[in-house]
Amino acid sequence: MDGDFDDVLQAVGPRLRALRRRRGMTLAEVAAATGVSESTLSRLESGQRRASLELLLPLARAYDVPLDDLVGAPRTGDPRVHLTPVHRHGMTFVPLSRRPGGVQAYKMIIPGTGTGTPPVPEHQTHEGHEWLYVLHGNLRLVLGEHDLVLPAGEAAEFGTTIPHWLGSADGKAVELLILFGRQGERAHLRTRAR
Repeated sequence: MDGDFDDVLQAVGPRLRALRRRRGMTLAEVAAATGVSESTLSRLESGQRRASLELLLPLARAYDVPLDDLVGAPRTGDPRVHLTPVHRHGMTFVPLSRRPGGVQAYKMIIPGTGTGTPPVPEHQTHEGHEWLYVLHGNLRLVLGEHDLVLPAGEAAEFGTTIPHWLGSADGKAVELLILFGRQGERAHLRTRAR
């Protein structure tokens, strides 16, 4: 058992170095973000310093990863993700993210009306910012004075303080992904320089 424990601790340093490099961060940047000195971080990554909870917790926060990922802890329990759908305004929202605060991800399902007649829009406003991507069907997005139809593969981004409504454009079911930031957080797209 002690051998397994030592093996786990020996693997922490290389795992931390690889994670820092994947994030494109220097030791100085990690030190500034965590309050852990550069020399301690360097010794930790090289295996000359033993990992402790006091060192790993700020690193897990800075890298935004679970502590288990830093130490390579084996997964325990049921590996399945149990999603609990929420039904609101005749639509189904399936939460895809579990992190409290910040941007939340949902799969949204708008059922078909069965009549071929789209419903009458009922505008709403609330604090936040929304980004959506249509997976299946034709989404009708009424946003302020704009009345748009987005087919599968199209996306939209808007502040939710603008009166808006989402529904089926043709009375058939629509599935979409939504990123929603309650405090107005926006989705940021980056492209690589050529």
